[in-house]
Amino acid sequence: MRFPNGRAAPNRVWLAPMTNLQSHDDGSISEAEIAWLKARSRGGFGVIESCATHVHLDGHAWKGQLGCFDDALMPGWARLADTIHEDGALLLAQLFHGGERASLSADPWSCTSSDNGRVRAGSEQNIERVIEDFGQAALRLEKAGVDGVELHGAHGYLLCQFLSSHNQRDDQWGGSLENRARLLLRVFERVKELVSPKFIVGVRLSPEDFKATKGLDIDESIQTALWLSERDVDFIHISLWDAQANSQKYPEEHPCSRFRKALPPEVPLISAGNIWTAADFEGQLALGADAVALGRSAIANADWPSRVLEKAKEPRRPPMSPLDLEEQALSKPFIEYMKRWPGFVQD
Repeated sequence: MRFPNGRAAPNRVWLAPMTNLQSHDDGSISEAEIAWLKARSRGGFGVIESCATHVHLDGHAWKGQLGCFDDALMPGWARLADTIHEDGALLLAQLFHGGERASLSADPWSCTSSDNGRVRAGSEQNIERVIEDFGQAALRLEKAGVDGVELHGAHGYLLCQFLSSHNQRDDQWGGSLENRARLLLRVFERVKELVSPKFIVGVRLSPEDFKATKGLDIDESIQTALWLSERDVDFIHISLWDAQANSQKYPEEHPCSRFRKALPPEVPLISAGNIWTAADFEGQLALGADAVALGRSAIANADWPSRVLEKAKEPRRPPMSPLDLEEQALSKPFIEYMKRWPGFVQD
């Protein structure tokens, strides 16, 4: 598949960005993180996305989180890029800030303050600074050899918190959709200003509410994607959790088809959410996706592209033992994290 900036991915199978708790608490990448991602590029995934990586210390959200907020972290990213490129795959870093979901030690802030006082409303200074944080993170990652970034506007983190209709700030950053989308658009514009034309810049969106992610409407999400397309976005990645399900608002239509109809044909659309089989994968392409990002199925199958698409074998499925997961290049912290997902790990 080809991006609007002229870059091309070797195939349409992406590794979705996933929390894995495998890196070091100072934000530096671990050998375990590199091994996990390398196993997927070797297994045939054409685009490798990193886990969410924080652009500032006050955006740190969980233990073992990979960072991109300092030049000192870039040698690790450079090693990762080199090893992924050996397999012909592209490496994208998912840039994010935890916002209200950042750890208490990080002095969390968001669009508005929380009722319990845990989270404060971000000041104009905080907002302008985080716009620059995203831009500088993208620039240093490009210098390290990473192929592009995905701005994490989904799953209830900072950019998504501002997009939510629950954001009723009374200034330029809240209230109307134009104001709520302003932070994401400003971040996108700043990143594009700083990086070269060959650097891929895409955005991940949650089209609608899901679990703790609230205040999202699919028509507003599509409008946000259109504003991004006007600014030359290289892809839109919609996180569906269950890609077999139709839209909540439009039960007769799939989110992919609604986004595809609205977006210019040259803007690639990436779908993700509970994709396991070749039929699942092909179904998303038929609905209008240009590529499909795999999460849990990629955890269970480091070689999913070659195993399922090329050899027509059934994918490995949970429950899986810790030994099974070690064979798929998961470290002990990642395996412990996966025990939080009901039915995935069986001791």
